[in-house]
Amino acid sequence: MRLAAINAQASQAGLRPGQNLADARAMLPGLTVREIDRPMLAAAFADFADWHSNASPLVAVLDDVSSFGDLVLDITGVAHLFGGEPAMLRLLLTRLRALGYTVAGAIAPTIGAAWAISHFARSQVVDAPDLARVLAPLPVGALRLSPTQIAGLTQMGLTSLAQLRPRERKPLQARFGLSLLTRLDQAYGGLEERLTPRLPLAERYSERRFPDPIGLLDDVLMTAHDLAIQLGLRLETEGLGAQAFHLFLYRVDHKVMTLSVNSARPSRDPDHIAKLFSHRAERLSGEYDAGFGIDMIRLAVSSVAPLEGTQLGAFATQDGAADLTQLQDRMSSRLGTMAVLRTQFVATHIPERAARLVPAMVHTATPPAERGPHLVRPLRLLPVPEPVAINAEVPDGLPASMIWRRVSYRITKASGPERLGAEWWRSGQRLQLAPIAVPKPPAPGEKPKAPPHVPDLERFNPAAVTRDYYIAEDAMGRRFWIFREGLYVPSTSPVWYLHGLFA
Repeated sequence: MRLAAINAQASQAGLRPGQNLADARAMLPGLTVREIDRPMLAAAFADFADWHSNASPLVAVLDDVSSFGDLVLDITGVAHLFGGEPAMLRLLLTRLRALGYTVAGAIAPTIGAAWAISHFARSQVVDAPDLARVLAPLPVGALRLSPTQIAGLTQMGLTSLAQLRPRERKPLQARFGLSLLTRLDQAYGGLEERLTPRLPLAERYSERRFPDPIGLLDDVLMTAHDLAIQLGLRLETEGLGAQAFHLFLYRVDHKVMTLSVNSARPSRDPDHIAKLFSHRAERLSGEYDAGFGIDMIRLAVSSVAPLEGTQLGAFATQDGAADLTQLQDRMSSRLGTMAVLRTQFVATHIPERAARLVPAMVHTATPPAERGPHLVRPLRLLPVPEPVAINAEVPDGLPASMIWRRVSYRITKASGPERLGAEWWRSGQRLQLAPIAVPKPPAPGEKPKAPPHVPDLERFNPAAVTRDYYIAEDAMGRRFWIFREGLYVPSTSPVWYLHGLFA
């Protein structure tokens, strides 16, 4: 067991990270140690990284050395908002130290150079002309190399970047691998290194910073409405609309709360967007926790699409489609996405598979299949056809009586048949009336949720025989939709089923 991290007192006593625990106890008998919880630290540092998106929209955790501890921000085009790069670096370091953290930072033209300077030099801003001069005296460990590579370079007498950079590249690659040259080129800008932001980049957003932190949910919703107005004007200027809206609440205790809502169709109506957040906030009001206050709120949009303005005439009539869409959005925001469903037709002539339920907010890129206008279908369709006993005057004739659920019905009128053939090109899929919600993976330390219930519905049989459907009416005026599966042949007899009921 080795030391993963030490405090200032342990460092003054001569201990160092990576030292054997037995040697550390021999040097300092009163040493207090605790086992490191790396998953917990990684999760906490990830939340800490999200909080820094109030300074730059591109924030990532640099996990080359460790899954926590190194944070990288792309401040291209945002430093002027803080009074320049030196003022921005000073502000970021000051507010972290005010929270009790020990922190060092640097601003440099490359990610590798910023990491090296922040770890092995004083916190500073380095411009491109001074990059080689500042990196030269740093040790080879500043290149984010493995311990084996660092030990090998030290044995060769290469202890600083000034000694390593002029050496021949091919011998270095043959002995230490391509990663050594890659890290060297990334530090000096010869090879581009890109970061992977934790939060998706939102090119269109509006934000508001508060001189004093706020905490009431009503204040947050009013601010969201104001930001929606600003964002809607920008989208209107560009002729765009959005379907996904994200509200980021930055707390003063380096926590970020995220609230996302969706719209079935592209929209930029501020009132509609604000009501979506209001309904979602009612659902999550018990989980809302402003902590010590919120000092910044940002509203961002994604999934943008062209949305031209609509000119209303003096004699224009409203069909209510837009109001219905907004009602579905608000109900889904309040009750949940899977709580509001709509019927969607499927391109198949098998009745029990011709329609399915989909979330009302799901917007399909391709137009769904429509039911044929000439087809007569019952008002109530059973999800699974139920077997019935049929008596017919002749084998291929119309049914004369029927027994369903132990009740006999005398058929007085019948029409048909309508023949439907089996869809041989389909595989054996289980009948699914509504999409199954997949639970989210549990967070660190959270108990995993039970898997969703999957109804044990029948599977589609592509080898099924032909169906002959009849519309039958009994003496009481009840109308049934029945079908015969199979044909009358000497070896087998067909089976009758009831599939639906007419009004």
